[in-house]
Amino acid sequence: GRARPSHSEPRGRDGRGTEEEEEEGEGGQQLYPGHIPTSPLQKALLAAGSAVMALYDPYRHDMVAVLGETTGCLALPNLRDKMKNHPEGYHILQERPRIRLSTLDMARLQGLPDGSLGREYVRFLEDNKVSPDTRMPPKFVDDEELAYVIQRYREVHDLMHTLLGMPTNMLGEVVVKWFEAIQTGLPMCVLGAAFGPVRLSTRKLQVLATELIPWAIRSGLNASCVLNVYYEQRWEQPVESLREELGILPPP
Repeated sequence: GRARPSHSEPRGRDGRGTEEEEEEGEGGQQLYPGHIPTSPLQKALLAAGSAVMALYDPYRHDMVAVLGETTGCLALPNLRDKMKNHPEGYHILQERPRIRLSTLDMARLQGLPDGSLGREYVRFLEDNKVSPDTRMPPKFVDDEELAYVIQRYREVHDLMHTLLGMPTNMLGEVVVKWFEAIQTGLPMCVLGAAFGPVRLSTRKLQVLATELIPWAIRSGLNASCVLNVYYEQRWEQPVESLREELGILPPP
């Protein structure tokens, strides 16, 4: 990632920006590339519409993204503060690394030993035919630093699948959402965890309720904040070692 200056110093103790920054946001000035200023009413309408569409089609990642941005006003500052108060998390906020094909040395990661984070992450991408470049940039978060926090959350989502050993099918997504709901407090994750299971078969619901959800909740509560890991500097670390370090219980 490219080193960028932190925007945390001018903020007050309550996590809000300076009066000048707030006025710029309210006046419609773009806070970062792609930012779309919106009023509280507009955010509420966007949240309601995106929630309906996301429940109708959980694979509408654009709607899931809008829902996360328009409902994360309490969770995102809390996540940012957790990062600021952790040495590795603070380093991430300072340097603003990005996980994209343009920043990943895929050949190097493919050459890492089996079981390492980098090798298993690439294996996950290949097996599930997904790309880190599909993560949408934020648009509706009215704070440049918080916009990076939700961008970081999106870009480490596939790493959560890797650490938890979950595929990208509906069952795997629901399990990851339960873990992320506990970890982040994002309403989007809570909604996905609560309503995702309605599309599952009876057999999968039984496995989910008796084994996977209890494990995801225990792991989410037990684990340290997953946004405080500089994954780009941990590619060689064995997945099992990182799970143990974070406090993620072995997958059932």
